[in-house]
Parts: sequence; C-alpha cells; structure tokens
Amino acid sequence: MIVHLTFSLLCVLVREADEPKVIGDIAVDDENDERNADPCTSQGCMWPKSSDGIVYVPYVIANHFSSRELQVIQRGLDSFFSVSCIYFYPRSNERDYLSIESRSGCYSYVGRRGYAQTVSLDRNGCIYHHTVQHELLHALGFNHEQTRSDRDNHILVVWENIIENMKYNFEKIATLNQGTPYDYESVMQYHRTAFSKNGLPTMVPIPNSNVAFGQARQMSQNDITRINRLYKCCEYHISSILLLQC
Repeated sequence: MIVHLTFSLLCVLVREADEPKVIGDIAVDDENDERNADPCTSQGCMWPKSSDGIVYVPYVIANHFSSRELQVIQRGLDSFFSVSCIYFYPRSNERDYLSIESRSGCYSYVGRRGYAQTVSLDRNGCIYHHTVQHELLHALGFNHEQTRSDRDNHILVVWENIIENMKYNFEKIATLNQGTPYDYESVMQYHRTAFSKNGLPTMVPIPNSNVAFGQARQMSQNDITRINRLYKCCEYHISSILLLQC
C-alpha cells in the first residue's frame, strides 16, 4: 500500500488542464474548497436510497483499461453490495454517476457531487483492490482516517517532517464518525511516512508508537460499519444481503 499511495500523493503535484483541483487524493471545486469542514456534513452529499432500501450508484468505466484492470475495478465495485446496501451498477441514462477513468493519480470527490464525477484510477499505480475501495469510499462521502475530529487522541502528527505545501492534508475535519473508534486498519488511513520531506514519519500512533497502520488491503470492519450506519442500511430488510455489520 505504501508504494501505490506514495505514487498517488506525488501525482497531486501534476495537474492536467481538464482535471479538477486535487488535495491529496480528494478532488475539490476551486470555488468551493472547504478544507476545515466535512463537505458531507456541511452540504449534504449522500447518494439517495431507493424505496427498496438499496442505494443505487451508477457508474461508467472508461474504455482504456485492460481486461485485468477491469477485473480489479469490478471486484472493488461489487465488494460493497456483499457487506452493505450500496449497489454500484452500470449507468444507463442517470444524471448523477461516477466516471471511472485513468487520470493523473488516484482521486475522487467526497460524496455525490452531481452529474458526471470523476473517480481517477491511474493505470500506473492505482489498480489495486484496496485503492478502488478507498476512492469509492470517498465517493460515498468518507474522508481519511487521519483527518478525523478525534485523531489527536490516536495519532501524533509530526509537522516538521511534512512537505510544507502538503500540510493541509493533515488538517482535522469536523467528521461524523458514526459512533465508531479510530481505526488504524481502516482502508482510509494513510501510511506512516505520507507526505514526508525527509523519509521520517509524519504520523505516529499514540500511546503505542509501534502499532502498525496504513497497510490495509481491504475495507476494515469499522469501514463497513460506517457505511451501513451512514446510509442506514440496517433499517431495511434486504434478502440478498446477509449479516450486515452495523
């Protein structure tokens, strides 16, 4: 995970003309850059729920991916409906949908933005199961673990080791944590040396500095619980979903 996330973080320095402004791996509108407030809590960004209790999220996948890459992406998309009420499905003519493309780096908007919204999975470094899940979680409305409102109780940010113009990636956000604990094993947790200017840690877990983190290969149980609580998946009986983690 360290290898491909490092690639993703470095790619934020390169921005093509038709690409959005990207902070870390989160796309934002230049005129609506709310770094200190959770866009989902301040604006409302959840995907709507159908009367059958399922949250249908349309997507389109660009035609420049190989068959192997498509398998990885499809596996990531399909993994959500096996543990939640989120169902990603191929778009027909829906107005709001995810446009999954290979652009510069791995990034996504946070939550539903409206119309076609890019989820970038660069073929050169982003085609991993956990990366696909990570960016889709952003699209569903979730931020990084290390920006949680209570992170100072669990992570010590080592500001002097962070690249100067990348320090905003460590600003806390007024997140809704869905009553779940801080999770070092979350697929949304960056690794120990993210945005380091000298190879030294930019984050240290507390009180036990030896705890491993930022190495997730798939969504954790807490990640799954947060999806189901945010979207109230457990309030509906969905016969095709078994044993939801709520």
